[in-house]
Amino acid sequence: MMQLLFLNLGGGEIFLIMLVVLLFFGSKRIPELAKGMGKGMRQFKDAMNGIESEVRNASSDVSKSVNSVTEKDSKKAD
Repeated sequence: MMQLLFLNLGGGEIFLIMLVVLLFFGSKRIPELAKGMGKGMRQFKDAMNGIESEVRNASSDVSKSVNSVTEKDSKKAD
């Protein structure tokens, strides 16, 4: 028999957690919470992508600088 495991939790444990969340927040509040979590995850992902692109740009600038310096050095050596 296969069990659904998510973070080492079985189906019954996940159901119990969902039931507790439903009792604490109510059925009307859960969509609002999910929407807020989605927005937060989107902002986090956008921030990560922004940082990643800045690092890529900086590394390409550094590699261009290194290439130009090595070209100048090789021309001086000739």
